[in-house]
Amino acid sequence: MPSKTSTISGHLKELRSRLIKSILFLLVTFIFCYIYADVIYAFLLDPYIQATIHDPIQRRMIFTALHETFLTYLKLAFFSAFCISFPIILLQIWKFIAPGLYKNEKLALLPFLVATPILFILGGMLVYYLIMPLAIKFFLSFETLASSSGMAIQLEAKVNEYLSLITRLIFAFGLSFQLPVLLTLLGKVGFINSDYLKKRRKYVVVIIFATAAVLTPPDPITQVGLALPLLLLYELSIYTVKMVEKK
Repeated sequence: MPSKTSTISGHLKELRSRLIKSILFLLVTFIFCYIYADVIYAFLLDPYIQATIHDPIQRRMIFTALHETFLTYLKLAFFSAFCISFPIILLQIWKFIAPGLYKNEKLALLPFLVATPILFILGGMLVYYLIMPLAIKFFLSFETLASSSGMAIQLEAKVNEYLSLITRLIFAFGLSFQLPVLLTLLGKVGFINSDYLKKRRKYVVVIIFATAAVLTPPDPITQVGLALPLLLLYELSIYTVKMVEKK
């Protein structure tokens, strides 16, 4: 019978192996994403292009430092590599903990592992296809044309600022969309129940809007765009927690 020390040593070796595989995959993906950073940049720039395609002004993106675009591409490659590697990292975590679980425990946890990347992608899609175009049009509405009484106010967006904004929003929305997974897990271990969530609904509304104000730029489009889906996901969480209670 193996000793406790040898068992712990085996677990540590297994954990190290999983970490090394995850880091290597992340590194390879980072190199691949950096090679195609211009393609990823064009993809993330498309909401800006579509929102300004009918403008009479010829739009452009600028950078004001020699190293700015290079560092922006590095950040973009790392962000893209993390998003692509996220399911693989989850898979490595699952392979590490799965041998120590019973069959019913595996079946109970598997839906959460599947739902996590799906919800993250849904949050990113909401930013890309709806929130960013609306936010861009909102900010551009403050432009003014030149007149006899003053100069024109025109946007000349910086490369790093635009990409930092859209990647930050994608990450914030994707992370926030994990709310049903977190609450359902807490319900499954008995830490909360559906009645608890219902009674604290009014406090959660305030917390959600405060969180949206912190995670998004200071404009009503992105703040409401994050808060409303989170409220819907909270209501969904009440339903999923109730289902867990029945089982």
